[in-house]
Formats: sequence, C-alpha cells, structure tokens
Amino acid sequence: MKKVLVFCEQRSGHLKSSAYEAISAAYQTSSDPSQVEVAACILGHKIETLSENLQSKGAKTVFTYDLEVLNNYNPLAYTEALSKIIDEYKPDVLLTIASPMGRDLFARVAARKKAGLLTDLISIHTEGDLLKGGTKPMYAGKVLAQVSYTKNCSLRMATLRPNSFKVLDKKEQGQRVSIKSPLSNITSISFNTLSQSEGTKVDLTEALRIVSGGRALGSRENFKILEDCAKVLGATVGASRAAVDSGYADHSMQVGQTGKTVNPTLYIACGISGAIQHMAGMKTAKTIVAINTDRDAPIFTIADYGIVGDLFEVVPLLTKKLQAIL
Repeated sequence: MKKVLVFCEQRSGHLKSSAYEAISAAYQTSSDPSQVEVAACILGHKIETLSENLQSKGAKTVFTYDLEVLNNYNPLAYTEALSKIIDEYKPDVLLTIASPMGRDLFARVAARKKAGLLTDLISIHTEGDLLKGGTKPMYAGKVLAQVSYTKNCSLRMATLRPNSFKVLDKKEQGQRVSIKSPLSNITSISFNTLSQSEGTKVDLTEALRIVSGGRALGSRENFKILEDCAKVLGATVGASRAAVDSGYADHSMQVGQTGKTVNPTLYIACGISGAIQHMAGMKTAKTIVAINTDRDAPIFTIADYGIVGDLFEVVPLLTKKLQAIL
C-alpha cells in the first residue's frame, strides 16, 4: 500500500479549497487508486475542527500539529513540524498546492529530507504503483515540460498548480492524530504585525472565475464596471501590471509573471493587450475571453472567445445579459 501525505494550507482557521484538490491528486499517484492510502496534515493553532472537512474529501488519516507558534506561517517552525509528521507517517509521496507558502515550505523540507521535488505540476504521471513525474508549464507557459524523479529517490515531493485537479467526493472513515510536542530552534523568526487586505474576496490563486482589467480602464473608479460583472458571475477582479503601475488597482490584484499565477475555469480579460508577462500568469485558464478594441492585440492569440469592441460598452452589456441568464 502506497502512503501519500498531503500538506493542507490553512489561514486564520480556514482551509484553502485547493487542499481538496491535492487530496484528490494523491489518488492519482498510482495506476491503482485502491492501493493508495492518503493522509493529510494541518499546521496551526486551534485547528482541530478542520479534520472532518479533510476526511470528507478522501483523507483517511489527518495529522494536526497544534501550537501557538504555528498560528502564522513561520518557515522554521513549519519545516520542523512537517518534518516530524513525515518521520512519524513515513510517506512515499508528499504533495501540496504551489502557493507561495507551499513553494517555500517544500523547498526547505526537500533539502532537509534529501527528497526529490517537482514543482507547479498540472498533471501527474505514474508507472505502476510508482509516481514517475508530471507535466509543468515552463518559459512563461510557452512549453509544457515532462519532468521526472531519479530512480533512487525515496521520498517524492511535488507542488501542484491550483485548479488543475478535479476534487473527488470521497469520504473516508479513519483516525485523527493530534500532535502538540514543542519545537526547537525556531526563535530567530517572530511576528511583530500581520496585515491583511480588507474585504472577503476570494484570493486570485483560488478563484474559479476572474474578470481582469488593463490600463484601458483609465481610472480606479472605472474598475467598478468589472466589479459589477464579477458580482454577477461570482468572480474575483484582477488586473494587469500596467493597471497596477498606473495606480488603478492594488498589487494584490496583479496577474502575471510579476504578480500571481492563476488557473481559473473562466478568465475575462478586459482592455488587456496581452503582454507576455501577463499571459504567463493566466494562459492555462480553461476558458479565456478577451475584450479589446485592437483586433491585433496579442491576447486574442490565446483567447477561446474574442470580442473586438469598447469594454465600456461591451462589459455593461455582458453584465446585463448574464443577469438575465443567471
């Protein structure tokens, strides 16, 4: 029986929905899913209630490491805590989502455990009961690379691109293991303040639908046009670097190579020309809709649907039509 451990990211007592994707992906690490035993782990403080959510999505065992020092992401504390869980469970494979936390933590753990690490996978390849490797976008999404582990790699680790794996409805009845043993050598990093953006918008990296605007919006106030459309769709509003640099949107909204990499089911680009840096962050979206007055804009080369027109006319009309349908 192959053992797979999934690190599930939580913030302020709330699991990231992408954790369920990673659990579902764990069953794809063997050609025979029935021979895969999946465990999940959560690090934080006062997180015991999160275990049930993970078992309802396929985790047979859930490890919770509950300490006050783990309340916020501390790379030293999280590395030691996850390493202890690995030592106890002894998994063959370790998975998480390719979030900023996941990328940082898994690089540290891989170095400590001398494990093989593949990053930002959008699919998984197996050879019998062995996780062989996977597919990942490279060179700003220009190519899809087939990457693999060395044959002598014992612990195989991977980070997965969000919204790339379908969530399974697979309930498991198993055990919950609570760990509260103290950690050592973690005092060199401490938190003074922690600031969070206002509002309850879904984070861009987790959003299933995104409506993004470019410099053509002309002002911060004009982004309300996109917000109205996003509200109808249940989407999150994003922005290009040009819009952020112009002061029309916050950096937390920036999509692209120097912003956030997103992989939604629907991406609507409004007044975005399609600079390569922007397309690198969204070109793997399942469906791309582009609205631009320039019929030769690069964004149309990757769009599934294109509308040549003024966004100030098209977006309100689109919003009105969506309201009638939805």
